[in-house]
Amino acid sequence: MTTNALSAFRASAERHHATVHEVTPADVGPTLDALVEPPAVGVAPGFDLPSSVETDPSPADLDAARTGVTVASLGIADYGTLVLEQDAAASEAASLFPERHVALLRTEDVVPSIGDALGTLGPRLRDGGSAILATGPSATADMGELVLGAHGPEAVDVVLVGEEYGDEAGSDSNVADAADPTTVDAGGTDAEADR
Repeated sequence: MTTNALSAFRASAERHHATVHEVTPADVGPTLDALVEPPAVGVAPGFDLPSSVETDPSPADLDAARTGVTVASLGIADYGTLVLEQDAAASEAASLFPERHVALLRTEDVVPSIGDALGTLGPRLRDGGSAILATGPSATADMGELVLGAHGPEAVDVVLVGEEYGDEAGSDSNVADAADPTTVDAGGTDAEADR
């Protein structure tokens, strides 16, 4: 993925109240350790999760979870949107029920536009698959004032994983304060439909 698309993804995600952490694959573990607040649930194929994350959650585990960890299939740069495909482990529930959603996203899975995402997803969706398109935390302004976390997570952290971050990964200033939900960017969100 181009540097421009990654920069656009980060800017768009932050504009929609998400916090983006750019890390190398080697820094995923320490970043998750800083972000995950137990009780936690998650499904993240291809990544080692902290031992505090329940990877086979019951409905009670989902209900009690403060943090949900998932892997996004794609990121859409134009909107800072995460694509979470339906899977046998029902990982989409881990993105919707907990107060904080931590999404792992590989840099090579960031596409420039919704058209590019649909081009990638189209065959799977036509074969009966489904996907959630999530942009930032849940939000509503039904009563006039923006409220985060009304119908889903109130905080979203995107852990953008790529070799291109090199030495910059260790200096990710967002990781130090990651467990504090007040570090979420205060940008705007378009609509409840984003979540």
